Amino acid sequence: MEYRPRYAQPFTLSEAVGLDVSVITDEIARLRNSLKHLQETQEMLRDYQSTEAPGIADPEIQKALDENEVVIGSQTERISILKLALTEKGAIGSSHYDTVNDASTVNTRRDADQNNDLQQSPTRNQVHEGVDGEGEGGIHL
Repeated sequence: MEYRPRYAQPFTLSEAVGLDVSVITDEIARLRNSLKHLQETQEMLRDYQSTEAPGIADPEIQKALDENEVVIGSQTERISILKLALTEKGAIGSSHYDTVNDASTVNTRRDADQNNDLQQSPTRNQVHEGVDGEGEGGIHL
C-alpha cells in the first residue's frame, strides 16, 4: 500500500508496518495526548484574542495559532499512518488495539516512566524516541 502524506513525517507507512504493535499503539496514545494539549492551547489562545484584544490581531498569538494548526495536522496525519500500519498488521478490529480518534478518549495508562523506558532502550527495530523537526518527541527510524 502506498501512502503519500501531506506533511513531512519522521517515518513512512512501510517503516511503521515494521514496528511492533505495542510501539504503534503507544505512539498513537502519545500523539493523542499531544493533540489534546495542543487543542486546549488553541482554545486558550483564541479566548485570549477575543476577550483581551478584540478586533486587534496580536501577530505573536496569530503566529502561535498558525504553527499549532500545522502541528495538529501533522500529528493527526501521523495517527492515520499508524492506524494504516495496524490495519496492515491485522490489529485493527481488535478491541485490545482500540484506535478511536477522539481526543477525549486519550489512553492515559501510559505514564512518564513508560515513556522514559522507550527513551532508554531501543526496540529490536531500532526505534528511538527523539525530537523531530517540530520540536516534539516521537518514534524515529
